[in-house]
Amino acid sequence: MLRSHTCGELRLSDKGKDVHLSGWVQKVRDKGKLIWIDLRDRYGITQLIFEEENTPQEVFEKAKECGREFVVTVKGEVIERLSKNDTIDTGDIEVVVRSIEILNESEVPPFTIEDNTDGGDDLRMKYRYLDIRRSPIKDKLFLRHKLLKTTRDFFNDAGFIEVETPVLIKSTPEGARDFIVPSRMNKGEFYALPQSPQTFKQLLMVSGLDKYYQLVKCFRDEDLRSDRQPEFTQIDCEMSFIDQSDIILTFGLFIKHLFNEILNVDIGEIPIMNYDDAINLYGSDKPDLRFDMKFRNVSDIMKGKGFNVFDDAESVLAICAPECSTYSRKDIDLLTDFVRKPQIGSKGLVYVKLNEDGSIKSSIDKFYSVEDLKKLSSQCNAKKGDLILILAGEKSQNLNAMSELRLLMGKKLELIDNNIFKPVWIIDFPLFIWDNETKRYHSVHHPFTSPVLDDLKTLKNEPEKVKANAYDLVINGVEIGGGSIRIHDRDLQEQIFKILGFSNKEANNQFGFLLDAFRYGTPPHGGIAFGFDRICSLFAGEESIKDFIAFPKNTSGKDVMIDSPSEISKDHLDELGIKLSD
Repeated sequence: MLRSHTCGELRLSDKGKDVHLSGWVQKVRDKGKLIWIDLRDRYGITQLIFEEENTPQEVFEKAKECGREFVVTVKGEVIERLSKNDTIDTGDIEVVVRSIEILNESEVPPFTIEDNTDGGDDLRMKYRYLDIRRSPIKDKLFLRHKLLKTTRDFFNDAGFIEVETPVLIKSTPEGARDFIVPSRMNKGEFYALPQSPQTFKQLLMVSGLDKYYQLVKCFRDEDLRSDRQPEFTQIDCEMSFIDQSDIILTFGLFIKHLFNEILNVDIGEIPIMNYDDAINLYGSDKPDLRFDMKFRNVSDIMKGKGFNVFDDAESVLAICAPECSTYSRKDIDLLTDFVRKPQIGSKGLVYVKLNEDGSIKSSIDKFYSVEDLKKLSSQCNAKKGDLILILAGEKSQNLNAMSELRLLMGKKLELIDNNIFKPVWIIDFPLFIWDNETKRYHSVHHPFTSPVLDDLKTLKNEPEKVKANAYDLVINGVEIGGGSIRIHDRDLQEQIFKILGFSNKEANNQFGFLLDAFRYGTPPHGGIAFGFDRICSLFAGEESIKDFIAFPKNTSGKDVMIDSPSEISKDHLDELGIKLSD
């Protein structure tokens, strides 16, 4: 070993010890007759000291040769620092060096390897191996490691078995786009990389492995954003002989365990909210419950007064922004511009101010009496000093627009605290959604999701009314996990495929292996998958998952460090039986 201690280990209690340290040169401070070097490894930083009078001449000269990111190994004695540094754990000591060896030199790095670097995102992505040397990135990967270990410990202790499922599988038509892999031995045929191990974990339940989990790589060829990468990690789980309440209990305990072990936070009991309430109260099936500001449906109060914007609208919704009656015209105009953005799609914004002096001022005084506005205020639970914001339009668009406005106001009013965690289970999703473009139903989750048993009677004639026996776990407005009780009956599975527009031939071509397995005694089963990268970013209080992945892709899906994806030679393409069009 080229070290007796790490660079983050030594303390004042080690004073007088002879030590052997190795690492990278973080910084050199050459004062002529005195040289200090900050030596860094993944554990921390130790200050080294070289004195011209007391250090062997060849050692002192070798220290002068050191530059940033040189790899060196040193031997010396631990002493107490005269000028202590309380910003690092080793700040009470330094090492008087008596020997030094340069193990490898370094060119000047393209950016400073410090917490506050001068490197931009693109540059740091190109030299990701250097970026990982910085504490902010390194610490995120350590958090990921701790979450991985804690996850495995929980499921191992709970009697789950970890099973690896295939990475080269069959492409399926549901969900996002697959990444496709050509087969050399079977020219003209292709594998797909798994978007999830869904059918395989169901087959494991048929196999009798009644409690399965896997920390699994999944792949989706979709447009990227801060919480998406083309390859990502899931905590994938499945259980047999259970119902929805068992899933919610087991995996609620799992999430509580993670918070207790990693953050020392007790998130308490996790409430359950049905999908319809989430949509009607928050405009989203991923509600952020860290602040209130629920929607109020004020159609009954606001319609029929001659204001066409409301009279002609399918939906009229209001939220109450506390203590905002002092908002200026400019403030209101900024909110109006926000809701008029094309991606939000509202035509305008109506406001009602409840002034501190008891008066009421609104942008619709022409159409509504003071009594009308008082009724509105009462329905919104508004009080003096509050501001009521109203949007109108087509129902689904209006719900989405109000959801965005609610979140914006939550941020403006600093009601969103990243140190608070508000989880909620969302249940009773629709089983299907109608697509006007394709003129057919699609699964809201996936085609293996079981309907709620009470809705089976309406499955054939009114499939749009059927609820799914599904559940999502949402924390602070982010869906971190979702799953369902699965269909385990072949006839019901075939009926679902038919509603989704699969012919018998298509169903058997895509999922015949699963239907065949259902012939041989399939137990009731269900499961869940958690977005592990999202959990990492949630625990760190950050939105982007990128820095919790050792070697991520950029927003174009490229790895600029290794220049991937890249072109393949014509010989290789010929070997695969692939011809590119001109």
